Amino acid sequence: MPAIVIAVIVILLPLLFPSAYYYRVAVLVFIFALAVVGLNLLMGFAGQVSLGHAGFLGIGAYSVAVGPTQFGLPPWLCLFAGAILSGAVAFLVGRPILRLKGHYLAVATLGLGLLVAIVLTNEARWTGGPDGMSVPKLVLFGWSVRGADVWYWIAGATFVGGFVLALNLMDSPTGRALQAIHDSEIAALVVGVDVARKKLTIFTISAMYASVAGSYLALFNGYITPDTAGFLRSIELVAMVVLGGMGSIVGSLVGAVVLVVLPQALTIFHEYEQALLGLIVMVFMIFLRRGIVPSLVAAFAGQRK
Repeated sequence: MPAIVIAVIVILLPLLFPSAYYYRVAVLVFIFALAVVGLNLLMGFAGQVSLGHAGFLGIGAYSVAVGPTQFGLPPWLCLFAGAILSGAVAFLVGRPILRLKGHYLAVATLGLGLLVAIVLTNEARWTGGPDGMSVPKLVLFGWSVRGADVWYWIAGATFVGGFVLALNLMDSPTGRALQAIHDSEIAALVVGVDVARKKLTIFTISAMYASVAGSYLALFNGYITPDTAGFLRSIELVAMVVLGGMGSIVGSLVGAVVLVVLPQALTIFHEYEQALLGLIVMVFMIFLRRGIVPSLVAAFAGQRK
């Protein structure tokens, strides 16, 4: 049911857009929401904190930039290659760092994200260095994908697909095992859950979600810089998860909407824009402590009783 509602919203939303600018904002919402869905699977369901998830966003972004310009590969192929590369990195790095817990795990993932950002900044021969590099247009069957309205349907359809996959994963035995791990790793071990394997699996899947989102972001903007993989971007993704609601797939979209749309709406306040954004986020977290979606669902359920 939630997937159908989201799909209907994606289809009908353009009817409310008065200009192409709104298409662009919506595309950014869908792109970041896709990355946040993956991160929410890791944080909200498996209970594993990642403060370096933008590193995978950067791997995906630079895959569609470096592959075509340096090796002459088609961007669509580089998109899949970036997802595979991100999954491989997450698998290899995740084996040792996912043995850590709490703030130790958070610092380890932070180091991973910083490492990726440093590599992208220093390898100027391949990545253009701090100034970044241009990204070739996505070409499908001889058709060059351009325009915010076209990207709206591509990003929207991809988000709905990722949303459905996440819901199915959570309803599977793996999803139930992840929720058991979130509640208590010791209890999950006692009932026979392979905790290490499940955590590594969801970390890998989460990284691939972020990589695809990063590739879309690079292809859509046509330009990319190492800031895509920076620490502040990782914090922004975590904030979207927490604000929308940890453990809520719908909350991933809501969190992305708030932190993408609000800064655009607050530009009319000029120098007070950042202060107002911080104040609004604080109010949300004070009165909706479990995140926007879980808090509203709980309040609605309480009223019905």
